[in-house]
Amino acid sequence: MSRTAISGIVRPRGLKNTLLRLLLFAILGLFCLYYLMPLFVMISTSLKSLEEIHTSSLISLPKEVTFAAWQKAWSAACVGVRCTGLQPYFMNSILMVVPAVAISTLLGALNGYALTKWKFPGADIIFALMLFGSFIPFQVVLLPMARMLGYFGLAGSVYGLILVHTVYGLAFTTLFFRNFFVGVSDGIVHAAKIDGAGFFRIFFTLLLPMSLPTIVVAVIWQFTQIWNDFLFGVAFTVGDSNPVTVALNNIVASSTGVKEYNVDMAAAIIAALPTLLVYIVAGKYFVRGLAAGAVKG
Repeated sequence: MSRTAISGIVRPRGLKNTLLRLLLFAILGLFCLYYLMPLFVMISTSLKSLEEIHTSSLISLPKEVTFAAWQKAWSAACVGVRCTGLQPYFMNSILMVVPAVAISTLLGALNGYALTKWKFPGADIIFALMLFGSFIPFQVVLLPMARMLGYFGLAGSVYGLILVHTVYGLAFTTLFFRNFFVGVSDGIVHAAKIDGAGFFRIFFTLLLPMSLPTIVVAVIWQFTQIWNDFLFGVAFTVGDSNPVTVALNNIVASSTGVKEYNVDMAAAIIAALPTLLVYIVAGKYFVRGLAAGAVKG
């Protein structure tokens, strides 16, 4: 076959592939616009004055940008009868999330390490029970946890929420680390044992540094789940100990006075900013960490 004939076959195929690729990108672009439209409306509304909101359309850009709604949402919006804004409740969420994520991640790593590299009778049964715990709905554990928090004197406090989220998150973090440690060679652990290293020295000096991708996955997963939680927050805290999600609901659900949509939107964005920042900073490592733990075992 001549070179001219071959080029005549290749060009239509190349043109067809290019058109299909452009069509795919156009469809994906439309889906992205559709997905990001609510965020655009929230940001645009939060930067408008209340008068402009009443006279302009939902998707219009602000004629005059103002951050008064953001300031009020942070420090002056009324949460029930307390007009302190989201600031104290935002700090409650930080005080809750940081220790809960750290403790549940560390304990999950220890569990995964013990269940794979220090096998003992009944280890598989314990792992199966913990895995079953990953699928228990929040609503099922509300009453038992409420009784336990009352027994320990932690009901209605941030410390009680730390305990609740740590216990509930252990099943997930254990699953992540167990799947990762299954793929680590047992020879490394055996060699360390021969050199005289014990349980904790092997864990902290060998396996924990190797599991950085899984640590990122566990931290992102736990941080997102704990920060966005509403049910445990509204069930186990009261008043000044509420997390930011409960305070946000109280601001938006307020039925007294003029409905300030710009303040509501600004408050919603403030409450969502930490999780957005976590995904922006460490999101690319999330998929890598999941792939690193995607082994059979």
